[in-house]
Formats: sequence, structure tokens, C-alpha cells
Amino acid sequence: MSEIVIDASALLALVRAEPGAEVVASYMGRAAISSVNLAETYGRLLREAFRPDEFRRDLEALNFEIHSFDTDQAFAAGRMEPATRPFGLALGDRACLALAQTLGVPAMTADRQWMKVDIGVEVKLIR
Repeated sequence: MSEIVIDASALLALVRAEPGAEVVASYMGRAAISSVNLAETYGRLLREAFRPDEFRRDLEALNFEIHSFDTDQAFAAGRMEPATRPFGLALGDRACLALAQTLGVPAMTADRQWMKVDIGVEVKLIR
């Protein structure tokens, strides 16, 4: 069972060995990610360097549960939009938060803006 849901910024920090990577790494094997955030991460990596097969292999090798973005999460993310819009949270951010809400676990991010949002989901910063 997953103890935390990671967003794209947390996964990117892990893959790039950025500050906070060790925090994310400590949850591998006990973390979940939305397919939306996985797509966001993969796309970002491809923008930075063109190695699609290598990036996909590396991401698939990480030990986390990938959850499809389903209808219930879509509506949950939509309900969050009015509360999160003033803080600049995008659909990917809300997808992560909706999955965390569904699983009843905290969400992990590098984005400090999430700390300003009160939607009933605990947020853990990686740095």
C-alpha cells in the first residue's frame, strides 16, 4: 500500500538528483503517482534531451505504483480548481492531489505554493 503520492516535481528531482531527491528516494517502494504526473515528467525529460526509450525504461524501473487518472479523480481534480487557481496549480498538480485524496495519503511536491492551498490533503515538501 502506498504511503504517499508524488508529483512531477518530486519525480524530476529524483531523476535529476536535485536537492530533495533523497526525500523522494526514501519513499520508493511505498509511493504512488498519477499517470498524469508520469506523462508530465516524461514529457519534460524529452524536452530537455531526446532519449525516449532510455527515459521510459528508467521511469518504469522506479518502484512506485502508477494509477490511471479515472473519472472519480477527474471530478475531484475539477472540484479543486477554484481553490487552487489563485495559487497557480495546474491540472497535473490537481491530479496528484486528487489521487492523494482518494488514497487518503499525503502528496509530495517541490512546489511551495501547495502549502497555501487548503483542500484537506496533507502536503509534504521535498525541500
